[in-house]
Amino acid sequence: MVWDKAKEILQEELGNSIYSLWIEPLACVQVGDDRIRLAGPDRFFSAYIAQNYLQIIQQKMNEVDPSQRMVVLCEQDSRLLLAPIKGEQLRLPHMPAGGSCVRSLHPRYTFAEFMVGESNILAQSACRSISEADDSIGPCLFINSSTGLGKSHLTQAIAHHIVAVSPLTRLHYLTAQQFSSEMVRGIKADAMDGFKKKYNEHCDILLVEDVHSLTGKKKTQEELNEILDSLIKSGKRVIFTANRAPRDLEGIDGEFCSRMASGLVTTIQAPDLTTRQRIVQNKLNYYHLQLPEELVIYLAQHIKGDVRRIESAIIAIRAKTKLTARSVTLALVKEVVRAVVGEPKAVTAEIISEFVGRQFRVSIQEMQSRSRKKSLSFPRQVAMYLCRKHTQESLIDIGKAFHRDHATVLHSIKVVTNLTLRNTSVDEQVRLLSSKIEKL
Repeated sequence: MVWDKAKEILQEELGNSIYSLWIEPLACVQVGDDRIRLAGPDRFFSAYIAQNYLQIIQQKMNEVDPSQRMVVLCEQDSRLLLAPIKGEQLRLPHMPAGGSCVRSLHPRYTFAEFMVGESNILAQSACRSISEADDSIGPCLFINSSTGLGKSHLTQAIAHHIVAVSPLTRLHYLTAQQFSSEMVRGIKADAMDGFKKKYNEHCDILLVEDVHSLTGKKKTQEELNEILDSLIKSGKRVIFTANRAPRDLEGIDGEFCSRMASGLVTTIQAPDLTTRQRIVQNKLNYYHLQLPEELVIYLAQHIKGDVRRIESAIIAIRAKTKLTARSVTLALVKEVVRAVVGEPKAVTAEIISEFVGRQFRVSIQEMQSRSRKKSLSFPRQVAMYLCRKHTQESLIDIGKAFHRDHATVLHSIKVVTNLTLRNTSVDEQVRLLSSKIEKL
């Protein structure tokens, strides 16, 4: 059999120790025309194989199989792979008692796929740190944000990383609602001792999403608070997510909120324009779709907040082009944006400041700063000039967008107006920016 021959080669290549630990437990469960399915004892085992040994397995399989079938890893009921001894589940050598309990993971919710920007860099860095057992942020991490800004992406990235790099780590990853339901089942079945033991003694990392859903569930809060206290004192790692910061959670016990806030509390803000453009481009690459830069910018400028809507828009664009044989035009993109977020809002000072900042390669924060360096003051003045030209906002409102008063805005408009009259280069530059804003 192909797999048996490949295993002999792998044993010689990898040595008896690695072979017996990671290759021997794999079972060939299906041989098709185009692929061979290998099953591991559980998802964590298979994930580790995929990360570390799948490439060499595929290579050796190709050497003995002229059909060049693709190797696919899957999970199979361990009872089919390991014979139970006295009713007990066999474990890999040195596997700690108790296993991980992980909710279903999205294959693309990894650190590599997460777009980092100013709005989320602290949360992303903290998640990486805690997934690598770096104690620089402490044992407890609390992440809060509005819907669709990346909380679940980061928590699942933690799970992916641990499963791939440290499969023996006992990770319990679930929603607060799932925790509550499990506790209720434990109470009804008179099995709370087992429930407590699972989290207090057989857990290295606890990750609970959507803690705000525990509003009013006093018993669940008390139980989770006790577990949190026990894990922190034992040096274990704990991550919580919610739609608000601990201090703003309603219907949550004060002591529980205090303990959740004992470590790092970080908020994910809505991504800025530059980050949204990178998200758009990343999604386009995934769906093998190419758009001109101006259409990428349009999507990034008009789809804000929940980044899932960006993917929804790109899926809609791809579907429309394939099903109707239409080319991707600004009209089609606008049609999709209207369907996703409603009628595009009028151009605002915020939109123009983001746009001008990108053109001059300066951030909004830099333009809002008190710096008078020409590399910042000129883009700021141009942005104010264009805000006055393309919006109905008052000088006071425009000034607020740049942390300036109305007199500064008026002065900037005069400066840019004079420059466009005297300097052809500046005039052409401002005209070009103005024409691009008209297409926003």
